[in-house]
This record gives sequence, structure tokens and C-alpha cells, in this order.
Amino acid sequence: MSGTSLLDLCEDSGGRFLAAGHDYATSRLVLVGAPMDYTVSFRPGSRSGPQAVRAASHGLEEYSLAAGKSLFAARFFDAGDLLLPIGDVGGSLEIIEEAVHTILAAGKFPLLLGGEHLVTLGALRATTRHVARPAVVQLDAHADLRSGYLGVSYSHASVMYHVVKELGLELYQYGIRSAAEEEVSFAKEHTHFYPFHVLKPLEETVSALQGRPVYLTIDIDVADPAYAPGTGTPEPGGITSAELLAALKILSRLELVGMDVVEVAPHYDPAGITAMLAAKIVREIILAHTV
Repeated sequence: MSGTSLLDLCEDSGGRFLAAGHDYATSRLVLVGAPMDYTVSFRPGSRSGPQAVRAASHGLEEYSLAAGKSLFAARFFDAGDLLLPIGDVGGSLEIIEEAVHTILAAGKFPLLLGGEHLVTLGALRATTRHVARPAVVQLDAHADLRSGYLGVSYSHASVMYHVVKELGLELYQYGIRSAAEEEVSFAKEHTHFYPFHVLKPLEETVSALQGRPVYLTIDIDVADPAYAPGTGTPEPGGITSAELLAALKILSRLELVGMDVVEVAPHYDPAGITAMLAAKIVREIILAHTV
């Protein structure tokens, strides 16, 4: 796929994020959807997440009271959704990698809308081609540290295992409240593991991440199902939406080089509050990195 432009890899999916610009060349941040949910283990449907987040964004104000900034001042572009071969995990990860590589090669910030959590692996494969050993910050209900799941090596349940073992990256995990015993053992040896909570451990460890390139991945199920019911594997006992947004303020101190928001499955949330939370996360990140 060498020489392929980003727009060649995407399709116009029928909507753009609120206030997105029309000029890719002058944008500082690029949104791209990765509508892949081939390895989900409980409830499918996160392939519809990117469009749901875009649609929900139009219920927000362009101005963020928390940031004191407006999307009208932001230089960002929404490239649409990647054209992924349905059911082809390897091929889809290659396309995601090529798209994120293209964005980074142009000196822009990639913001990926999932899709299942495995899409993060494709994004990080690309990131490591441009950034030397970025740290990875994961906000999630699940450890995702299995070496494989349901007979396959590459799964949304194993994505962080591959981030550590395949890419050799340093992983900080916050908010985890569900894991198999072997995942906990792996985490104690190979990751920085902070179960159940986000804000307190993040405040205590953010100084160790300052001055380093950081990739941020947010699985929407880090929030309690009361705040984010529209996800494939809801896990009771999570943080509030206010805590999640407060975590973004802490993370804005870091040198983020890319991020994703994954596992929004809108069909399980007729009220649309999950997509709205994801859209607000995206708005705050856009404002933090382009204005």
C-alpha cells in the first residue's frame, strides 16, 4: 500500500464530526474511523461506533466550558471510515497501520474511532515507526492481556498482550476491574497495573510519563455501564463520566502522539449516552491538541 493516500483508504460514511474542517493539508489532527468488530467475545456492534460518535457530536456545543475553547478555532479533519475487509483481521490491521502511518508521516495527530479494541494494535504498529518506544496509557475495564482468546491469537481480549510482547512497549493500565488470574500475573510482571481506580493513580504516576511520547487508548467501558451502556462487554463498578473527563485534564499535561476511543456499540444504548460521552472525549482531545 506504499504511496496510497489516506483518502484512498477511507470512504465518506455519511457524516463528519462537529465543526470538522475541509482541508486535510492544514489540519493538525485527523479523525479516522476503524469500523472493525471481528473478534468481539460477547456483544458485537462496535463497527457502528465511529458513525454513532460523529452523529452524537452534533448534540454538543462547539465551545467547551472546561477547556475555554471552541472547535471553530481548531484545525482538524475527519477523513471518514477506513475501508476494511470484513472478517479479515490481519488485512484490516494492515490498513489501520497504513492509515495511521500516513497521518504521522504528514506531521499530524491521529485520533482513531473504533471499533473493537484490537484496532489499537494497528495504530501502535504505525506509531512505533515514527516514535521511539512510546509509553501506552490504557483506560479500560478489562486488562486485555490474554495471549489469545477463543482459539485465536489476535483478539480484543489480547490486544495489550501484543502491545507488550510484540511491540515491547511500556504499558500503564488504569481502571481495570475485570481480568483472568493469568492476566493479573502477567500484569504484575510486565505492566504498570492500577486496578479499579483512575484519577488517584493517574495523579500519582503522571510525573513518570511527562517528557515522554505517550499513546492514549480509551475503552469506553472504563466508565460504569450507568454512564456507558452501549458497549460490547459492560462491566459494573466503573468510574463516572465526570471522572473520565477529569482524567483527560490530567492527561493533557502529557506529550500525546496519538490516541483512540474504542468499543462504542450504539445498538445497546437507545438513549445514545455512550456515543455522547465518547464524542465529548473527542472534542476535549481535539481542543487540547489543536487550539
